Amino acid sequence: MAKKIAIGGDHAGYEYKSKLIEKLKSLGYEVKDFGPFSSDSVDYPDYVHPLSSAIEKGDFELGIVICGSGNGVAITANKHQGIRAALCWNEDLAALARQHNNANVLALPARFISYELAEKLSQIFLTTDFEGGRHQNRVGKIACN
Repeated sequence: MAKKIAIGGDHAGYEYKSKLIEKLKSLGYEVKDFGPFSSDSVDYPDYVHPLSSAIEKGDFELGIVICGSGNGVAITANKHQGIRAALCWNEDLAALARQHNNANVLALPARFISYELAEKLSQIFLTTDFEGGRHQNRVGKIACN
């Protein structure tokens, strides 16, 4: 089980992020909140870039980013060569993101899924292993450098 989790997003994801942090801590995860720290309107790249850099450096094993659609945070995270962020809205996508794509950041669309589903998707993502094998070669071709 991954123990060190980075989490962040924007104002639309603030409520889910706050609840999810408490849930993850109760399950034994070490969680760092990269912000925002209120529901005031913010620019998600200000939080997602530092989160992604910290994962690339190895400070955290996996990350979760949350905004209204999940797209903005996923696009921003994926600008980093060492990040494979996956936008997920159902259980199969969360499992496959880890199993086949070795995704290291889960992007959640707070305006389109319930909090309960966000919690379930996070648990699936954090406890599912990469299958490797035939998928390893494909994942190895994702980065541009």
